[in-house]
Amino acid sequence: MKYDFTTIMDRHGMDAIAVDGLSEDGQGSPAKPKEGFDIIPMWVADMNFATVPTVQEAIAERVKHPAFGYFDPREEYFQEIIDWQTKRNGVEGLTAEAIGYENGVLGGVLSTLQAFASPGDAVLLHSPTYIGFTGSIGNYGYKMVHSPLKKDAEGIWRMDYEDMDAKIKEHHIHVAVFCNPHNPCGRVWERWEIEKAMEVYKANDCVVISDEIWSDLILEGYHHTPAQSVSEDARNRTVAMYAPSKTFNLAGLVGSYHIIYNSYLRDRVMAASSKSHYNAMNVLSMYALIGAYKPEGYEWVDELCRVLSGNVSYACDFIKEHFPGVALSRPQGTYMLFLDCEEWCKTHEKTIDEVLKAGWDVGVAWQDGRPFFAPYGIRVNLALPLSRVQEAFERLKKYVFVDK
Repeated sequence: MKYDFTTIMDRHGMDAIAVDGLSEDGQGSPAKPKEGFDIIPMWVADMNFATVPTVQEAIAERVKHPAFGYFDPREEYFQEIIDWQTKRNGVEGLTAEAIGYENGVLGGVLSTLQAFASPGDAVLLHSPTYIGFTGSIGNYGYKMVHSPLKKDAEGIWRMDYEDMDAKIKEHHIHVAVFCNPHNPCGRVWERWEIEKAMEVYKANDCVVISDEIWSDLILEGYHHTPAQSVSEDARNRTVAMYAPSKTFNLAGLVGSYHIIYNSYLRDRVMAASSKSHYNAMNVLSMYALIGAYKPEGYEWVDELCRVLSGNVSYACDFIKEHFPGVALSRPQGTYMLFLDCEEWCKTHEKTIDEVLKAGWDVGVAWQDGRPFFAPYGIRVNLALPLSRVQEAFERLKKYVFVDK
């Protein structure tokens, strides 16, 4: 490979919650390990890989100029997004007019909700549910209605369209949040699945907020379909959220963007997002996106996805062989595993708290899945060099998922 995905990067003291944000008691973040074990960060959804060098180059070049005052986004910013969406997702007809800056995907979700719903109104989401959705949407006073994903006979997560339709009708819902690909389950929705979901939303006159922040991180054998691409109606009722932050490990720079084709939706969302005078781009995050979406970025992401595919294959095979009673649906995108430890816990008379703590004690800083609406769930980040993934699973085999 051209780029380095094997070096173990020391992030201590470099502003990384993943390694410096551990707690003493496991409240809100994994607990610190016992003496003799180093931290393997597998909880916060960022990567333990160096970003593509063109990001640093673009920022460094801009930093040479000593003024950082008010500014407008460069035309190059919009053109790089248009080119990225066209080449990687097959998007047609995207113009700068449809692109708008967001401080973050969650900020864009809230701006859309404020434009088309009032506090106390119900919003449809799928569960398991990303904790950022539940935290932010709940904090703003909206009522969350969850339509559970269900595993089919092959263990693949599927949407329950009848349940979606029934809950939308029962709760008079007119805004729905759609996660494409799905976090934390890792489903890369097929076109026909998105089409059926959009038919449900259309029949019930729902504005759709499609979180597509994971859309670049698709594992081998799968393909991302933008929700807006499946029909003309979907194009006009959907507010899509994207960002280079998940793809290129840039979350600390802050910077996302929306794509909204329908002028009415766009005007209302932008009006809501502008009210605080806070939803404004950082000049260095603009240059980070420009650097990320250079030709080198395309190549880097392709290599990254191959690395992530290998890590996922290793982890899934290891779990199947060594952890009987731990279930998971093999992810098709993202770099997260979502484990279901119910059978293992009941067989071994352990609580999920005991399992989580046993992992934390030996430095496997994985994440409690209960806030995602999974009573026996654990979320595991695999965006690390394979050697660290292997070390983590060997520790789990030796110290956690053992018969006693």
